[in-house]
Amino acid sequence: MLATLKLRHRCAIGLLFAFFATVGIIEADQSDARDGAPKKSFSPGWSTSWEGGFARQFNADLGSGGEFNVKRFFIQGGAAYTVKPGNRISVSLGYGRHSYDFSGTTGFAGLVPWKDIDTLRFGVPVSYRLDDKRQLFFLPTLRFAAQSSASLDDGAGGGALGGFVYRFSDRLNIGPGIGVLTRIEDSTDVFPILLIDWKITDRLSLETGRGLAATAGPGLTLNWRTHGSWRWLLAARYEKLRFRLDEDGPAPRGVGEDRSWPLVLGASYRFNPNTEVTVLGGVELDGELRLDDENGDPIARQDHDQAPFLALTFRARF
Repeated sequence: MLATLKLRHRCAIGLLFAFFATVGIIEADQSDARDGAPKKSFSPGWSTSWEGGFARQFNADLGSGGEFNVKRFFIQGGAAYTVKPGNRISVSLGYGRHSYDFSGTTGFAGLVPWKDIDTLRFGVPVSYRLDDKRQLFFLPTLRFAAQSSASLDDGAGGGALGGFVYRFSDRLNIGPGIGVLTRIEDSTDVFPILLIDWKITDRLSLETGRGLAATAGPGLTLNWRTHGSWRWLLAARYEKLRFRLDEDGPAPRGVGEDRSWPLVLGASYRFNPNTEVTVLGGVELDGELRLDDENGDPIARQDHDQAPFLALTFRARF
């Protein structure tokens, strides 16, 4: 059972990197065709993008007593320079805040283990098209996550991913990769990755998708596009947030962790080919909170009940 759980978590972390690679490489080349919009004539140069969102996880009961809820906010900007189709280098910088509210006097909630968590991430995706069928990619990334009253530098982690995508047809792109990720006071993960972008029909597609709320979690997304500007989606993903704590709580300079498997339903409206707003709702399954000491040794772990949530996100490209 332990081996199965470790494998599941490694695969989920692999999807996290796949999210960045898919956004930076596959999606930029194919989103217009997939959305039904005409492809623009190519001209080399810079392009920019902005995305962000707000999510509210409502109260979830903790097994040892008490409950908690979370408000999440995230915004990210990026710039990409494209030499020719498929050959580009990008830079992205994102900031997020996760505000936890624990209520109760016993068990995990009684510890009040943390409140506001800040995250900062920086990535430099690079892609190179070998020919019409094959495309290489490389993605180094640096991430920081820490309680707002602690230093972000103490919550540093990073890693890289490399691999390639093969175009089997205009409808199917798939490819393998390998990633390496360091985590705060935890072991380094080395894992395989599979990227997929499959246009099943003219309206239905399956993708290794981006995070759909204010957190950074990725997953698989099934999209159904109508005749107009609407897109409906069903997604499942893994989310894991691990962060450094301050010196004043129940685990001075310790490490907190929040993980779950959200199941999501959503609807997106596209105002124009470059601007989209999405409303999401769902439930977080198999949730667990964890409190470790400054060396990463566990102090307390607590499962929580299913947690409903709502989210609003936006995305714009220029």
